[in-house]
This record gives sequence, C-alpha cells and structure tokens, in this order.
Amino acid sequence: MDNTYYTNQISTIINEVKKAVIGKDAIIIKVLLAILCKGHVLIEDIPGVGKTTLALAFSKALSLEHNRMQFTPDVLPSDVTGFSIYNKNTGKFEFRPGVAFCNLFLADEINRTSSKTQSALLELMEEKNITVDGSTYKLPEPYTVIATQNPIGSAGTHNLPDSQLDRFMIKLSMGYPDFRGEVSILKSKHSANPLDDVKPIADSSFILELQDYISNVYVDDRIYEYMVAISASTRNHPLIKLGVSPRGTLALMQISKGIAVAAGRDYVIPDDISYICPDVFEHRLILNSKAKLSEMSASDIIEDIIKKVPVPGININKG
Repeated sequence: MDNTYYTNQISTIINEVKKAVIGKDAIIIKVLLAILCKGHVLIEDIPGVGKTTLALAFSKALSLEHNRMQFTPDVLPSDVTGFSIYNKNTGKFEFRPGVAFCNLFLADEINRTSSKTQSALLELMEEKNITVDGSTYKLPEPYTVIATQNPIGSAGTHNLPDSQLDRFMIKLSMGYPDFRGEVSILKSKHSANPLDDVKPIADSSFILELQDYISNVYVDDRIYEYMVAISASTRNHPLIKLGVSPRGTLALMQISKGIAVAAGRDYVIPDDISYICPDVFEHRLILNSKAKLSEMSASDIIEDIIKKVPVPGININKG
C-alpha cells in the first residue's frame, strides 16, 4: 500500500470518531496518532468533558477490545494485572487476566489510586507484558492505555511519579466545548447516543499494519539533530530543574512520523515536530522555583525553546 491509502484511512477513522466527539478535532487526531505510534495517552481534565466517550468511540471505530476501570484508593494491583488462582479440579494454579488485558484500556482517574497500583500499570505500559508468580503473560496487540486524571490538587488525588508520566507519549486536555459545540452535543444526544452511530471501519490487523508502515517513515539526519537540539535545550534551560529524557525525544520522533503520514507524506519535516512537541514534552518537565516566580508554565518555556532552536531546511534528500 502507498502513503495515500494510509492517509485516507486515517482521515476516515477521524471522521468516524467525530460522530461521537464533537468540536475536539485536534484531540481526536492526536489520540489516534498516539495509538498508531504505539504510545499511551494521558488526559488531564475535569469530569464530564467527554474523555470516556472519546476512548469508547476509538474502540468502536478500530474494532478493538476495550476495558474500563474506575481507579479508586481500594483498587489492587492484581485487579489491573491479574492473579493466579488454584483450580482444585486440575490441581494447578491458573492465571486470571486483569482488566488491563485488552487492546484499549481506559484507566479512569488514575491519580486517585495508590502508588503500588500505579506501578503495576507502569509495567504493563512499558513492557507490554506482566509477570505473575514467575510466569510472564504478553498483552494483546495493538495495546494502548488512555488514562485520565483529575487536575492536581483535586480531592483524593495523588501525583503520578515522574517515571510513570514519562511512559505516556502525549498529555492532552480536552477542555470545555465552545458555545456552538455544546449546542451540537445537546442536539446529538436529544434522543439517541452518538456512540451508536460509530461504525467499525478498521481492525487490529490493519492497525498493526499501519503501525509498521509508520515506523519506517523517513527521518533525515537534520531532523534527528533538530529534535535532539530541542531536547538538549530543556536540559540546559535556566527555568527547568529536570529536562526531557532520551525516552521523551524518542516519543517525539515516533509521533512525528505519524503526523507525516496523516499529512500525506512519507518523511518528517520540522513543522511536524513543532506541532506536537508541547504535547510530548510538557508533562516531562520539572520546573524550578525561578519559573514559578517568573510565572512561566512548561508550555510557555517549550514554546520559547522552539522559537530559539534553529530550524533545518526542509529540502529532504532521501538518497
């Protein structure tokens, strides 16, 4: 298949999800790109803005097996990963998969559960498998976690550890719909559920095929250097205590390739990087006290860095 075919398929998936998620086109595109680039998504927002609807719409459009768990302080790691239980008929222990064993796992309000349970999910996200009682069990493919968290400081929340935040390819915020968007939501749900209109138009085998295609998109040496230059600037910035790790730079490269395919190209350009960089880097930065005194946010700093790092020419030579 050529690039045009995959670009058209991506557009078709986006249009299908838009039937249920109104007025959030940029969020839909970014979540789909994360799925297609084998990444995980963290959505920080208040309740009721459509985070669960978004995940369910993708699971239907992509024909992916999905599970949802509402994280609370009493959720145990074994609820997520699974556990072994003794079968008296066979005289052996049998593994019972946890709720996270699916293609698309919606972890709702992840920052309300204990650190131990968060760590259990961390292994699943990073390793794509889990070890229970000495045996390793592989997760189905494709596999994506869409986690939601309440804004920091909300009642009953616990900050996610930096190591787990780093496992999320992108962090997004849906926000309130605009005036016309909210009117459209009311009309669409007047007598039916818009999710019922979302039809399956792809399946797991196609997603795996598209993931493989995206992984082979061309990246010029100057583009590699551009990404590293941006990452290095976060590590030397006077307002940043802890900059972006190489894992963050790798995530930027992976999703930039997805953006290229969605835009109809088989190579990455600087605009792909500057477009998605804030969503990839913001949650990975730890600011120092000077930033707080200066009233500078992580997104402000990233925007400033992107403006200052020299942009390479876009005359891509694949030879």
